Amino acid sequence: MKVSAFTYVRNGLRFDYPFIEAIKSVLPLVNEFIVVVGDSTDGTREAVEAIHDERIRIVDTIWDPNMLSGGLVFAEQANIGLNNISKDSDWVFHIQADELIHEKDLGTIQKAMQDYLHDEQTEGFLFPFINFFGDYWHYAPSRRFHQHEIRILRNNPHYRSYKDSQGFRWFENPANQLQEKGRKLKVRKIEPAIYHYSWAKPPKFQQAKRMEFGNRYFGTGEPVDYANEGLADLYNYREFDYLKKFTGTHPALMKERITNQVWEFKYEPSKHNMNLKEKLLKFVEDVSGKQVFIYRNYRLIK
Repeated sequence: MKVSAFTYVRNGLRFDYPFIEAIKSVLPLVNEFIVVVGDSTDGTREAVEAIHDERIRIVDTIWDPNMLSGGLVFAEQANIGLNNISKDSDWVFHIQADELIHEKDLGTIQKAMQDYLHDEQTEGFLFPFINFFGDYWHYAPSRRFHQHEIRILRNNPHYRSYKDSQGFRWFENPANQLQEKGRKLKVRKIEPAIYHYSWAKPPKFQQAKRMEFGNRYFGTGEPVDYANEGLADLYNYREFDYLKKFTGTHPALMKERITNQVWEFKYEPSKHNMNLKEKLLKFVEDVSGKQVFIYRNYRLIK
């Protein structure tokens, strides 16, 4: 069994992404790791090189300023990663620059890939997400944050990144996938979680990331002044409906970041920004224990 992995990153140091930790968390499972490095100005490429692992191959790209609608540039970078996977690989593990897997789960993930290696109906594996928010000890379990995503898929040229690269679909003509709706992949749910740290960083970095994402989804391509301290101080971590306390353990690779946390986040449930519809849906969830009307970009194999 041959396993490849890929990620993409641009100015990962500038936005405080744990991209080095993300890469290292997956390395024990793979035979090769494609790192698609966008035109960075902060030493991101050098940081990847410094890992000094012969399985890592860097692909340099320039982010297209014309792809500023709906985060399409993210899907483009993910597809570049897929394009560079070795043809003889069986499975492809996609990890994003702010995601890690826990070392305790490596064996379970390895076994799942081995067990279903020849089961062609299994097109991939669906992972639950722990979406950390505010700090390393609170997470967002609601429908507002994606709770499950495909992170392992078969190596098939018809599988492409869908929309803003959160998931994947099968396309008849991958070269013109924007003209197709695509088919949802048939996947098996796996117990190991993706530890997602996108919302767990100091306010100034969180604000800079938010501005960058806004520019990639709705922007004009004009440069943004991320160093503006006034703007950085505006971020106050109120974009949640509800959070829960995290009582588990983090991946060992995150120990230094967690130990060195320099900002304070105080969860105040009353200061949520839920609208009426979200309040009603949460009431249903509290009563039934299920989240209803959840969007699923996959077909789950029972």
